[in-house]
Amino acid sequence: MRKTAYKWFVLVLLPALLLAGCGSSTQGSNNIDPSPGQTDPSPTSHTEIPSNVPSDGSETPPTPDSQPDVIQEQINQMSIDEKIGQLVIVGLDGTEMNGFAKKMIQDYKVGGFILFKNNINSAQQTLALLNQLKQANESNDIPLWLSVDQEGGRVSRLSSEFVKIPAAGQVAGANSLSYTNGIGKALGTELKALGFNLDFAPVLDINSNPKNPVIGDRSYGSTPDKVTAHGLEALNGITSEGVAAVVKHFPGHGDTSVDSHYDLPLVHKTLEELDKFELIPFKEAIEQDVDAIMVAHLLMMDLDADHPASISDAVINGLLREKLGYEGVVITDDMTMGGLLNGNKIGDASVTAINAGADIVLVSHEEKLRSEALDTLRQAVHSGEISEKRLNESVYRVLSLKKKYKLSDNSTPQIDVPAVNEVINNALQARP
Repeated sequence: MRKTAYKWFVLVLLPALLLAGCGSSTQGSNNIDPSPGQTDPSPTSHTEIPSNVPSDGSETPPTPDSQPDVIQEQINQMSIDEKIGQLVIVGLDGTEMNGFAKKMIQDYKVGGFILFKNNINSAQQTLALLNQLKQANESNDIPLWLSVDQEGGRVSRLSSEFVKIPAAGQVAGANSLSYTNGIGKALGTELKALGFNLDFAPVLDINSNPKNPVIGDRSYGSTPDKVTAHGLEALNGITSEGVAAVVKHFPGHGDTSVDSHYDLPLVHKTLEELDKFELIPFKEAIEQDVDAIMVAHLLMMDLDADHPASISDAVINGLLREKLGYEGVVITDDMTMGGLLNGNKIGDASVTAINAGADIVLVSHEEKLRSEALDTLRQAVHSGEISEKRLNESVYRVLSLKKKYKLSDNSTPQIDVPAVNEVINNALQARP
């Protein structure tokens, strides 16, 4: 009986001991799932074997090498058409939601909208329109850009209910950086209160040509130092209120005598001349990680005599990306402007712009042109003319900026116009 009992003991105990030994020898292996109720110490898809195991046999959790890239994970789940939509901001017609705007959202998955003066009657109407656009976008995973050109002075899109904000030239004329910053905050406050989240301002062009028909007092001054100092203060003021800002018009629209809304200005300056003057404010903005840069419809003869800057590989990829090191969002000026359309088809130009390094094409006017730009971009991606790698690069930048500003399609509550005007008046009264 003793031999039989011993044999039974060995048969039962030995496998248990072997199993226990195997379990302890594989602690920390990337093949072991966490036990129920435990979490994997690493947020990555595998756990590295830790090297810091103390002599007492206990184990400290490993330090993860990196966090999951939530933006890349989001891109991995997107369809091609959803990605293409993020490359475009479009305008709309009228003062309320319409069928074409719904089509842009539901069928084309556009990244956002821009409003102009003819879209805006009153504060309440503007608020309602923006909320309607958000509501229509609720079936999409990515919130909309809701944008506007609100610079102050003659480029003011909002209703007359709001206290008028002066032009950049007048603001900088006070020679007070704190005053300029306060005006920027006031701009951001009124836009945020209405539900806007993107402002195509401030202007970083240097007003160096008295014959310039389009810049003038939209600029903060006629010298690089003044434009840089006041432009960046305004920029910081706008963004401090939770509104993304787009500086413009790279590589500099100040020394031109043609309005790019109607025709294509020619700039004959060399890169060395640009570097010592027009590029200075933009270089400083890049140093401060500016959210986005708008590229103008200018023919930079010394850099690319064949393509406007807005669709030029030499200007965007060559100068802005490579030479100046800019890694943020690049947006074209409105692709429906004469400076571009007089010599280009909007669809082909949109494809050229993306391949040249732009991330967003702005298509403000005419339903036909909006559809043509989006349809041609779709064709270019599906044919391989725009590679998926190139597409993903731009989508990554756009989604990263949307995440930075915590964009949401939640409705904006009712606006208190008197409270906004009080903020604007306080900023104006701070003028020295």
